[in-house]
Amino acid sequence: MVDLCEEGDRLLTEETSKIFKHQKEMRKGIAFPTCVSVNNCICHFSPLKSDPDVVIKDGDVVKIDLGAHVDGFIAVVAHTVVVGASNESKVTGKKADVMMAAYYAAEAALRLVRPSKENYAVTDAIQKVAESYQCKPISGMLSHELKQFRIDGDKSFIQNPTDAQRKEHDKCEFEQYEVYAVDVLISTGEGKVCWSCLVIQVLIYL
Repeated sequence: MVDLCEEGDRLLTEETSKIFKHQKEMRKGIAFPTCVSVNNCICHFSPLKSDPDVVIKDGDVVKIDLGAHVDGFIAVVAHTVVVGASNESKVTGKKADVMMAAYYAAEAALRLVRPSKENYAVTDAIQKVAESYQCKPISGMLSHELKQFRIDGDKSFIQNPTDAQRKEHDKCEFEQYEVYAVDVLISTGEGKVCWSCLVIQVLIYL
């Protein structure tokens, strides 16, 4: 896991260093460190070298997320893979269900993050898609507007909110030229932090 995180960070730094070379004052590089989260680990696991070694195994569900920035303008991305999956060894069962739920929930979100659309329309669409695969979105997970030098802007939409979270989370409309990180996380469990469910992540930069 450490090897993968180090390689991701190295590539982020290397690739951003190749652009705008003559603008010495421009800041660029890692906006969010490379994270590799396995199976029931929801997201953002980036171990230190001093941490115990974690080795990825065949059949593990692995979520990779990372982010770069140029002059404070941020792009983040995440992807989920099943280790060892291929045309000859297809993903089946709950793993396949949760991956398809995340994929189609993200597709639905992409169609709704548009000017004049409301944030709770995205919340409800993700919920419906996940439930059609007998899965649950991770409760309380937020997708934020991205601002220059700020990865968690004021506007956001929430996944699978509790009644209390729904009351506290402000409604808003998306506006033209806003930028959002659409962070879709789906679970085979109850959508709560636990140790017995698979979690799939799809993060898209708009």
